[in-house]
Amino acid sequence: MSFLSVPCFLLQGPKVRIMMTEEQKAAVFIQAWWRGTLVRRTLLHAALRVWIIQCWWKQKLVKLQEKRRRTSLEFYARQEWAAVKLQSWFRMWCIRLRYCRLLHAVRIIQVYWRWHSCHTRGFIQGHYDLQENQLNLQLEISLGSQACRVQQCIPLPIKE
Repeated sequence: MSFLSVPCFLLQGPKVRIMMTEEQKAAVFIQAWWRGTLVRRTLLHAALRVWIIQCWWKQKLVKLQEKRRRTSLEFYARQEWAAVKLQSWFRMWCIRLRYCRLLHAVRIIQVYWRWHSCHTRGFIQGHYDLQENQLNLQLEISLGSQACRVQQCIPLPIKE
């Protein structure tokens, strides 16, 4: 029976004691080194797989956080834009209301000024009556405090 085919429990018990030669000790050493290498390689592959999965997950988290940040930023920008729009509409409405009030006041002032200007400069007021062959004309001319009335009958040349 060779050493390589001997079960491990026979080699380790306190009752069983086998004397190994130098060659067998070297074989055991090489076997231990090889098994350790296999274990370390397996652990290294597992660690690399874990590291790859962690890197992938971190990238996914970063993308998810970026998407959340962008969404919240767009929502905030939309709210700010809506607030600014409402404020500008309200300011426009207030200014338009003030403009309409001023325009109404200007029109009232213009009406009174024109009436006053007409009275101070003078005006012509009158009416006429057209009959068969004559024109009756009555005019009242007002120049400030002076007034003049004109009544005139003008015959119309009608060919018979």
